[in-house]
Amino acid sequence: MTTASALHPPRAPASQRFVDLLVWGGLVGLLAVGFQATELHNASKIFTNADNIREFGGAFLHPDFSQWTLIVRMMWLTLMIALWGTVLAMIIAIPLGLLCARNVTPVFIQQPMRLLVNLLRSIPDLVIGLAFIVVVGLGPFAGVMAFAINTGAVLAKLFSEAVEAIDARPVEGVKATGASPLQQIVWGVIPQVAPLWTSYALYRFESNARSATVLGLIGAGGIGQLLYESLNGFDYKLAAAIVIVIVAAVTLIDLLSQAMRNRLI
Repeated sequence: MTTASALHPPRAPASQRFVDLLVWGGLVGLLAVGFQATELHNASKIFTNADNIREFGGAFLHPDFSQWTLIVRMMWLTLMIALWGTVLAMIIAIPLGLLCARNVTPVFIQQPMRLLVNLLRSIPDLVIGLAFIVVVGLGPFAGVMAFAINTGAVLAKLFSEAVEAIDARPVEGVKATGASPLQQIVWGVIPQVAPLWTSYALYRFESNARSATVLGLIGAGGIGQLLYESLNGFDYKLAAAIVIVIVAAVTLIDLLSQAMRNRLI
């Protein structure tokens, strides 16, 4: 004989249903308010301006690789910006990540470091890149430093969380031998988090390889600047060739990065 509870699953308390209604109702309200601000009513122009889209897409079906040496050289520079920015970011993130970890650093040091990391990672890399362009001028160095600071802060946050999730027993074992705090970190903490740290860094390198293209638009060097110039000159065939090279390079990086992460597991 079926019971009433089997026929009627338990309902959440009224207070919980009210909170759920408030949250989802607020989300729907925000979407309604943002509809006008985001000009979603212009979606109809996708169909009314179909001829413009056809012309743009047609040019992309006939890419112009006549300047392939320049395109490849700029793509290589873009990848070097991303690579150097990520390496410098790791150098910054390792000490910051340890200083932000609750189980490694005293709270009077850990809290200010967390505030600093949160501040740095809240600043977009485009803004940091513009700041360095003002200081050192146009060129790839500004892009490298933008990634170094922004990605360094992001990795520091991830690194600290990885440190806080470690098994304390190896650290206690190293401590029992009379090791100093630095030796406890080197022999008890780093071996546990090194694979995860490397995986995080590879993810960020993938992201930076894509973002480096955008940094080129502000004059931070790389293929983004060439893409910007071709679009401004309505040379869509050249722009198509640049996009194809970018997609190919990023896809290759993703595959290589995935293979490296699989070896870490």
